[in-house]
Amino acid sequence: MLARGVRPNRHTFPSLLKSTAGLGDAAAATAAIHGQCHRRGLDDDCFVACSLLVAYGRDGCLVRDARKVFDEMASPDLATCNAMLDVLCLSEDMCTARCLFDRMVVRDVVSWTTIISGLTRNGCHWDAIEMFRGFLLWNKSRLTEATLVSVLSACANLDAAVGLVAGMFVHGYVVRHEVQFTAFLGTALIDMYGKYGKLTCCSHAFHLVRDKEVCTWNALLSALANHGKEAEALVKFEMMRSEGFSPNHITFVAVLTACARAGLVETGLDLFERLFTEYKVVPMMVHYGCVVDLLGRAGCFTEAIQIIERMPFLADASVWGALLGACKIHGNIELSAQIREKLIALGPQQPGRYVTVRNMYLEEGNWHAATRMGEVMQEAGIKKIVGLSGVVLNSRT
Repeated sequence: MLARGVRPNRHTFPSLLKSTAGLGDAAAATAAIHGQCHRRGLDDDCFVACSLLVAYGRDGCLVRDARKVFDEMASPDLATCNAMLDVLCLSEDMCTARCLFDRMVVRDVVSWTTIISGLTRNGCHWDAIEMFRGFLLWNKSRLTEATLVSVLSACANLDAAVGLVAGMFVHGYVVRHEVQFTAFLGTALIDMYGKYGKLTCCSHAFHLVRDKEVCTWNALLSALANHGKEAEALVKFEMMRSEGFSPNHITFVAVLTACARAGLVETGLDLFERLFTEYKVVPMMVHYGCVVDLLGRAGCFTEAIQIIERMPFLADASVWGALLGACKIHGNIELSAQIREKLIALGPQQPGRYVTVRNMYLEEGNWHAATRMGEVMQEAGIKKIVGLSGVVLNSRT
């Protein structure tokens, strides 16, 4: 194009910037195109600038370049502000994202969805719900499916009382505004109720979803498996298969968990075998952890160790932790001592495992070892996560 003397315009560069996503060195390509935009005085154009922000935002290390583009604009429009907001959320800079959002004179549903989704992804769950409430107070437009899914995800990650009340409020919004129960919205609702053990609500939400997806079934299976309805979870699994849905890796986590908690060793091992041979799902660490938990709960420690030894990768703290929990159930002190050493060698990735080991020493009356474990935790800067509880009065905590 340049060789033939054709002058690029504001419509040329957005397409070029979009194409850099598939390149090996996307950052260099984006910078080169940015240079061409600057030479032609187009980097202040809102259409081009928005594309530059999106391109820079794809790579977390280029946030500074994105902010430079945005800060140099004389009058960024709404689309550009939304693009910059998304870049900041993706880079986990929620403080700056909140400041930008508060400074925006004009906001639309995209603005609200972006900030709510960003807060949820970055663990600011209560802030996400407060932002949702702010939207309802200051806007008459309806929320998109993406926004509602993000809010429900935030509700699912809060403490029981607060999260459940907030989630029921969102459910009420969906019903009042006759929002269609798509597979993804339904899945988020089932997952939220499932986290709080509200299985009747899970079942109700599941039946409201007309066009179910695998994720919808997975949410229901997980809720049943984790709240004492293991047999029902396995029945639903067979229904899922009979209706033509192909199980994925999340499905097998749910059904293997159900087998472990119900003590169905043979069924669980059969499902684990079929996971790859029949469904072509490559077993992950979490699947091996479920099988170790299955065997450990049944007291089959030799078989559990054999599974760990045959794993194609080194077992992490979750796998050893599952076996340690089984040792505690069956009083296998000798094996638990070996597992403790392995957990300590893995480092402080999961502080809860250190607490479990220390508590087991205390239960055995081994005060010296328990004290030493406390010292190890202190030296490594490991702190026990303090449990919290809440009471909701008139929708306030």
